[in-house]
Amino acid sequence: MAPLTAPARHNLPRPNTGFVGRERDLSDLLRLLDSSRSVTLCGPDGMGKTRLALRVAEQSTVSFPDGVWFADLGDTRTALDVFARVAAAVGVVEEPGQALAATVAEAMGHRRLLLVLDGCGHIEEAVDEVGRALLASCPQVSLLLTSEAPVRLPGGTVWRVPPMALPVAARKAPPPDPARAEAVRLFLDRARTRDPRFSASPEELEEIAMLCDMAGGVPLGVEVLGASAPETGPARLVEDLRAHLSSPSARPGPGQAVSRSQVLPLVLEHAYLGLSEPERVLLRRLSVFRGWDLELAERVCADDLLPEGAVLDLLTSLLNRALITVTGEYEGRVRYRLPDAVRAFASGRLAEAGESDLLQRRLMDRMLDLTEHLARQLESSRPMPWAERDEGRQRVLTEYDTVRALVSRALDTGAAEDGLRLCVNLVAHWVSHNSYAEGAHWMDGLLALDEAAKAPSLARALVARAQLARVQRDHEQAVALGEEGLRLSRESGDDVFVRTALNLLALVEVREHLPERASVHVEEALRLCRETGDQWGEAISLGTRAALVAQQGDFPTAEQHYNAALTLLRGMDHRWGVGVTLIGQAGAAEAAADLMTADRCYREALDTQRMIGATGEEARCLAGIGRVAQAQGHTGQAYDYLSEGLVLGLDTGQRWAALRSLTSIARVAFGQGLREPACRLAGAAVAVRERLGMPARPLLWPFGDVEPEGAERERLLQWWREGADLCLAQAAREAERLIDEARNPAPRRRRRAPEPEQEPSAAEPEVSHGAPAPEACLTRRELEVAQLVSRGRTNPQIAEELFISPSTAARHVANINRKTGFRSRAQIAEWVRGHSAGG
Repeated sequence: MAPLTAPARHNLPRPNTGFVGRERDLSDLLRLLDSSRSVTLCGPDGMGKTRLALRVAEQSTVSFPDGVWFADLGDTRTALDVFARVAAAVGVVEEPGQALAATVAEAMGHRRLLLVLDGCGHIEEAVDEVGRALLASCPQVSLLLTSEAPVRLPGGTVWRVPPMALPVAARKAPPPDPARAEAVRLFLDRARTRDPRFSASPEELEEIAMLCDMAGGVPLGVEVLGASAPETGPARLVEDLRAHLSSPSARPGPGQAVSRSQVLPLVLEHAYLGLSEPERVLLRRLSVFRGWDLELAERVCADDLLPEGAVLDLLTSLLNRALITVTGEYEGRVRYRLPDAVRAFASGRLAEAGESDLLQRRLMDRMLDLTEHLARQLESSRPMPWAERDEGRQRVLTEYDTVRALVSRALDTGAAEDGLRLCVNLVAHWVSHNSYAEGAHWMDGLLALDEAAKAPSLARALVARAQLARVQRDHEQAVALGEEGLRLSRESGDDVFVRTALNLLALVEVREHLPERASVHVEEALRLCRETGDQWGEAISLGTRAALVAQQGDFPTAEQHYNAALTLLRGMDHRWGVGVTLIGQAGAAEAAADLMTADRCYREALDTQRMIGATGEEARCLAGIGRVAQAQGHTGQAYDYLSEGLVLGLDTGQRWAALRSLTSIARVAFGQGLREPACRLAGAAVAVRERLGMPARPLLWPFGDVEPEGAERERLLQWWREGADLCLAQAAREAERLIDEARNPAPRRRRRAPEPEQEPSAAEPEVSHGAPAPEACLTRRELEVAQLVSRGRTNPQIAEELFISPSTAARHVANINRKTGFRSRAQIAEWVRGHSAGG
């Protein structure tokens, strides 16, 4: 029997401590989120906004079938930064030549999901702009925000997060039990996290209640005090904290009390003063990070004042005191983070110690080392396993929040050279991840600084910025920046970036159909790469040369150049390079009607893109395999791959790939005689292309050589015009229904011979009941889908029974076909029934 709920889809960070209290707040917020599309949790740092938002999100997954997604907005500066974080959270890939905001809105427009935007207080205007845009264009998206100040979105609700409840005595009632109050429960939980043996007598519970009251019920203050209790004892804590809060340095004025909004910094100061001197030094130095591991803390924070060998024990002590938190693990290394309020406090102490510039310099140097290692690994010609080559990229992803903060600081302080060096090192990462709008924005700001004109990295920065312009399809800017970067690189003798610039210009000129200029640049690049032994550059040059000759119609020569490039790339195990080159080779083979080569290259490229996590290119490969299958007459297989490509393209914001899949689905359907839905889909595809400014195909009918006349032509045109009114998501839903209809045609009154295109292809494998059982090769969810397919269920019916979306059902069906080598739903059904009967 299928479960009643689907597995939750989310990227919520795993909390390192339990959730205590807030039961009433949680219940009220869950009801509020059902009735309001945007809810803002506001309150000062340390009030537990993020933890409460995460708890609400965790318990809301059943209400949002397309997932619950968390985006940390720390160190964001603009609406573009916010859209970039949202895109990364929900899995949207930037589209070349399209505004990121529009891509995100289109990709989320058909999905029912909850987006958690954490830390909006410092960019309220940008969040307001992004929030309004998403609420207007994505009718099923809900927003949950955290901010120090209210963010008031249309139709939204602001929820002021209160302090945790304290013991309150009621009139004519027995004294309350302190242990039942939220704040006291949190205190005890954190104390027992520090020491599981901790217990409190009734007298100590009264003292704990007093401590929670002195902390204002602010959760972070309560946690810090609770973590100190096993070591100091509640009575001593009360005495020490009362003395600290009563001291002249703590009071805002003679005879004035400390307000709740002022109490957390004083509690943190009390905790700070209770630390040993080495602990204080480390805590304030850790404020330069947005996240770190032991190795990074040792590299940046250690010196004569703080020995490297002492850092681990000091980190453990600060963790025990609830002043730092564990956020996860990467490659066996524990990752840490400072709560925002603690980081702000510690940063102030770092400035007072006169160490801010010193620690920022050390951190910048370390991040420059990491990013330069990334650049060298991704473009190295040395043979190495892909996992080793990709390690630098994964490490930079882990430290990306800190890198962002450093680039922001470089912009603020006018440190163009440091910022440009970071960005130059990150370009390979941005290009390979299809994540370039943020980098282009940063580089434009850095290049506009006065210091940039004399920065030693200017030539490289111009070439790097040109690379981003190329993948954004801003070819005019790519050529202008690339030529200037090439000139400066030649003058400075920077041979590496001379070769990079030549390859870049050649690629742009191929795209712009400038064969003579492209030939000059690619041949010089190829010669220089061979002279210097730069096999990575040589492979790129060969791929560019192959694209150039294929464009000129010389497909056999193009095939030779592509194969030579692949030989080099496979020799160095450069999976990303192999994947990109295979896609180019597949496209050339498809244009030459070499369907076997195109199919082989697209399939290998698909496996490669899945392995490295390049979802944008994955959608492109799926569309290509589907087109080739359609051209080969494999209708069922064409539908499977085109459907999956359409869904993936739509979900990841790759509208170009989605539109190509949509057009190909229309072609297949038209060939089956399903003319009305085919025309509607084709009309939608052309209209969306035009709205996006994408080049449309010159032929009106994308169905081959069909040229209808008279009444038939008018009917087709009418359906075409109806389709033009559809948005991409609506067209995708129609395509899904069309595919279900094509696979499961309604019974006919009169038996007719099957049409040739509906017969199983000779290329389809026979279903062997001796093959592995479904349970042996499918996931639990895929097995459930396969069983429903065997009962004749369509994708919408599967979605309804399993509480998933039809697009997710389609992806599961395609995954089953890929795992088994089947080409149709009929083969899945026969396979499942055969093993059921055999069992």
